Amino acid sequence: MANEARGVRIGADVGGTFTDVVIELPNADGATSFESTKVLTTHGGPEEGILLGIERIATEHGVDMADVEQIIHGTTLATNALIERRGAKTALVTTDGFRDVIETRTEGRFEQYDLNIVLPTPLIERNDRFVIPERLNARGEVLVPFDETAASAVIDVIVERAYEAVAVGFMHSYRNDAHERRFREMLLERLPNISVSLSAEVSPQMREFERFNTVCANAYVQPLMASYLFKLAEELKVRGADCPLYLIHSGGGLVSVETAAAFPVRLVESGPAGGAIFAADLAARYGRDRVLSYDMGGTTAKIALIEDFTPQTAKTFEVARTTRFKKGSGMPISIPVIEMIEIGAGGGSIASVDTLGQIRIGPHSAGSEPGPAAYDRGGVDPTVTDANLQLGRLHPDNFGAKDIILSPTKTAAAIRSAIGEPLGMDDLTAAVGIAEVVDENMTNAARVHAVENGKDLAGFSMIAFGGGAPLHASRLMDKLGLDELFVPTGAGVGSAIGFLRAPFAYEAVRSLYTRIDAFDYDAVNDVLAELTDEAESFVRQGTDAPLTVERQVSMRYKGQGWEIPVKLSDGNFDEFAAEGLGATFTKAYEEFFGRAIADLAIETVSWSVRVASVVPPPPILELTSATNTIAASPSRSIFDPVSGEMADSIVVERTELASGDAVSGPAVIVEEQTTTVLGSHHTAVMQPDGTLLITRGSGTRGGLL
Repeated sequence: MANEARGVRIGADVGGTFTDVVIELPNADGATSFESTKVLTTHGGPEEGILLGIERIATEHGVDMADVEQIIHGTTLATNALIERRGAKTALVTTDGFRDVIETRTEGRFEQYDLNIVLPTPLIERNDRFVIPERLNARGEVLVPFDETAASAVIDVIVERAYEAVAVGFMHSYRNDAHERRFREMLLERLPNISVSLSAEVSPQMREFERFNTVCANAYVQPLMASYLFKLAEELKVRGADCPLYLIHSGGGLVSVETAAAFPVRLVESGPAGGAIFAADLAARYGRDRVLSYDMGGTTAKIALIEDFTPQTAKTFEVARTTRFKKGSGMPISIPVIEMIEIGAGGGSIASVDTLGQIRIGPHSAGSEPGPAAYDRGGVDPTVTDANLQLGRLHPDNFGAKDIILSPTKTAAAIRSAIGEPLGMDDLTAAVGIAEVVDENMTNAARVHAVENGKDLAGFSMIAFGGGAPLHASRLMDKLGLDELFVPTGAGVGSAIGFLRAPFAYEAVRSLYTRIDAFDYDAVNDVLAELTDEAESFVRQGTDAPLTVERQVSMRYKGQGWEIPVKLSDGNFDEFAAEGLGATFTKAYEEFFGRAIADLAIETVSWSVRVASVVPPPPILELTSATNTIAASPSRSIFDPVSGEMADSIVVERTELASGDAVSGPAVIVEEQTTTVLGSHHTAVMQPDGTLLITRGSGTRGGLL
């Protein structure tokens, strides 16, 4: 099991700007310690950055690659391929009459009153969508037999046009996949090497728009991801790492390379899932049962809610939203996922001035090629990193990447040209504008995410990690009115550390409709047993450790358009189970919405089973109060949002702080992978495990609000 291994393990997180590599080393006392490095992401061949980072950190710590027991990898490659539309040449084959489902979408409008609304472009163009006469009803019974003659004709076109991948999505195949499997058999007889994705395997859930879109996304990125993953595994072996390579999926569990290559759509939120696990682990250590997880890297910022030490999860999510924060403007993916909101607000996000004379940040990013202007690698656009350098929050001498020396001259020129001159601002004011806009964007994202989940952030603690988050977290804490901010040790590479704390896990989902007043308990028992076997088969590819099984059902009142999750107890259902399940749903509904609805039929829609390896709980830690105030001479001028001016600040090396040491702002706490910034009303206290606890002065929310 991943969490019990005592040999050397490596976690590698490929982001849009940096590739983070963490190595877990066994200590003499039986515990483990982490060391890390950052390298620029190599977009032309992402595996090159991983291999470089792994070789570098292994050399630095005298590790022979033959001694590595596991390598765990998370990547944004699938996400970026979907956003940038650079996947395989893909065809969609569907039921006659449903060719345009992924284009007509649903009745939902993300801008209710916009008469000129532009809906997102479907992933597969109409010319690449084909139909076959066949039809099943919602019970999986055949209404129209599968037309093999028509199927052969479609295959002829697929051969002629040289498609690289095929997505197959027939109506109600989640209840009966015989027609989808038959088409795959016929296709592979003609094209044995083509990638084929079946909706009954990728996302066996009702609602054809989401299911078809998910299978299209899986097929679209499958050739790219399979090639990349198997090439990476081979290159690691060439370098002596003859150990298993595992991937972390969107639901926060580990799976084998083979599973990831077959279902790459489950990797769409791969890296961010590791960050949520990292934050949940720290929340459990400090007994914080309501936490806002804030992860900011070079390209995006991710915000998630963690309650009862567990990240919130969902069965569907959206990628590549075309309108900022607007639910419904993106590409729906119906797979189990750790629920979070992700926006283009990273260190490399580009700042510009729009036609209304307003500063805009992102969603475009300078990435690692060429990177922010400060990197002096050819970039000319000002970014959030440039603003932080201009404001004194970053310094060329202690930037987190060893290969980069920041250039204040390039930064000032970029900000002046793109922001200052068009708006008639001096360099400092322009940089403040960039920083405030990106901070407000992230604050709004946090508020929107909380509201969408019916939560009030009052009383939540924030956990900040990622290379960029500690630079901005104290400002977000002010804007959101939070009282506690934790910046854990290893924050700059938090997602990669999270990989090493993740269990082997897989969640299997399938739709099965039945009403409480006519409960089909035999069918339900069969589905739950099949889902348990399916999930366990994937988990057993990586571990023989003891397993936990969690079961859940999505339920609603008759006539409602969406469901709520209801946890299930162990054991089979019998003729008395319906009444108990109905009562459980009623209680859950009251908790969600405040009251239940009497005398309305209750329906079950989808069932899920999550199987995971057992993870020992982390040790419980007590907060340490300040016992020593660090008194250092000011050595850097940084912008203080309370006074609205540049202020003399102290610079403290995080590694020199001991438990109980307190640092009062304005201050900068520097470390190898990131920088923590404190305003004049913030105080940071070092905890025994190396975590920084930051609080703010009572009665203040920051001077620029």
